[in-house]
Amino acid sequence: MKLLLDSFWRAAAYCLHPRVIALSVLPLVLMAGLAFGVGYFFWEPAVSSVREALESWQLVSAFVGWLEGLGLSNLKSVLAPMIVVFASTPVIVVLSLLVVAALMTPSMLSLVGERRFALMERKRGGSFLGSLFGALWATLVALLALLVSIPLWFVPPLVLILPPLIWGWLTYRVMTYDVLAEHASRDERRELVKRYRGSLLGMGVLTGYLGAAPSLVWASGALVVVFAPVLVPLAVWIYTLVFAFSALWFAHFALSALQALRAERDAVQVVPMQRSALPETTLIEDAVPRAPPPALPPLTPP
Repeated sequence: MKLLLDSFWRAAAYCLHPRVIALSVLPLVLMAGLAFGVGYFFWEPAVSSVREALESWQLVSAFVGWLEGLGLSNLKSVLAPMIVVFASTPVIVVLSLLVVAALMTPSMLSLVGERRFALMERKRGGSFLGSLFGALWATLVALLALLVSIPLWFVPPLVLILPPLIWGWLTYRVMTYDVLAEHASRDERRELVKRYRGSLLGMGVLTGYLGAAPSLVWASGALVVVFAPVLVPLAVWIYTLVFAFSALWFAHFALSALQALRAERDAVQVVPMQRSALPETTLIEDAVPRAPPPALPPLTPP
C-alpha cells in the first residue's frame, strides 16, 4: 500500500511537468483531427442508418412515442445522434489509450528513469513487436468484451461498472508491459506481474474509472449534438490526461518494485558468499579431527 500511494502522488505531481503537458498536445491534435475527419465523412450516414433502424423496430417506435407523450418532445430527432455518440465513445477511449501508449509513454518513462532511476541497469526484456502484439491482442479482447456487454449497459448499475472494468483491464495489460520493457528482463517482468498482479490490476481499474469521467461531457443530452465540435476535443483531452497519469503511475510503481526486487536478490546472493569466505582447508580441519602422529620406533645403541 505504501508503494501504491507513493507512486500515485508522484504520478500526479509529474502531470504538472511542462514536458508532460507539452506531450499531451500531440495525442489531442491527432485524435481531434481523426474524430473530425471521421465525423465529416461518416456522421450523416451513421445517424441516418441508426434512425432507420429505430423506425423499423415497432417496439422502439412505440416506446419513443410513449416518452414523447410524457413531454419529451423531439426525442426521435435527438435519439439517433446520441446513440452514435455513445457508441463511438468506447472506440475513442481505446484509441486514446493506444495513442498515449505509443506517443507519450516512452517519453514519460524516460523522464521518470532520468529523474529517479538514472543508475538502474536496463536489461531490455521487451521489444517493440512484443508491445505491439500485446496491445493489439488486448485491444481486440477489450473491444469484444465491450461489444458483448452492450445489452447490459441498459441496466443502470452495470453501465457504471462494466465499461470501466474493461478499460481498466486493458490499461493494466498495455501499461505493465510498456513500462517494464526497457528496464526489466523477461523473468523480472514475469516475477513482478506475479507478485503485484492485484495492485497492478487495481491501478488499471481505478484509471478506468477516471477514464469514465469524460462521460460527464455526454451528460448534456441533446446539447452534445449541438456542441460536438467543442465537447469531442474536450473529452479527448481528458482521456489523454487520464491515460498519461496512468502511464506515470505504472512507471513509478513498476520501476520502484523492480528496484526493490533487485535489492532483495542481491541481498540473498551476498549471504552465501559470506558463509563461504573462510578458506576451504580451515573448514575441513574444523570438521575432521586430526589423527594422532605415529609413534617413533625406540632408539637402539649402535
